[in-house]
Formats: sequence, C-alpha cells, structure tokens
Amino acid sequence: MKPPKELRVSKDRSVMTVLFPDLGPVQLSAEMLRVLSPSAEVQGHSPEQRITVPGKRHVTITRAEPVGNYAVRLVFSDAHQSGIFTWVYLHELATQKDARWQGYLDELEEKGLSRDT
Repeated sequence: MKPPKELRVSKDRSVMTVLFPDLGPVQLSAEMLRVLSPSAEVQGHSPEQRITVPGKRHVTITRAEPVGNYAVRLVFSDAHQSGIFTWVYLHELATQKDARWQGYLDELEEKGLSRDT
C-alpha cells in the first residue's frame, strides 16, 4: 500500500482529508476516526470484543503523529491516542466511508446509544 500523498486536518480540527494516489481527496470526520479507531480499546482483541463508542459527535483531532513509513497516530480531544491508523486501514475507511459510517449509526440505534454525550 502506497502512503497517502497528503493528510490534512481542517482548521477547526473536525475533519481529516486523506489523498491517496488512487483516490481523490476523501474527508473523514474526527468523530468517525475516533469511533472506528483501530485501537484495542475500541476493537478489542477479537470481533466479539469490539465496542460501540457513543458520545463523540464533538471530538476533534488535536495531533497527528507519523509512525514510521506506514501509519499515523491520531490524538483526539477526549485524550484517546492509542489507535495507530495504518495506510491500509485509512484506505479502507476512505473507500468504505459511507458503509462504515452507516454501520456505526445502525449499531448506535440498536444499542440505544447516542452520538451526543
């Protein structure tokens, strides 16, 4: 997987634009990146352990730190910082953005949870 040509966080820190060589620019909200974080805290150590994270509508990206040549660590305004977003995972999120987001919204509804705190 080639790295993105560009990662850009918006001035209000609510959106990260990702530009891969094979895709046009894709905007991923901080909320989406936070709730779909690849961290063990969110994903668990198996699919059965994955949790649905509510209440992150207003979360922002406070920092983006490179991790070698293969990933970026995002630090969020709620202090979550354990997710390392590999280029492969970011590409998946970019190409499956609508389906992943709808899946998250469906999970919230099924579990009686809210995007608000």
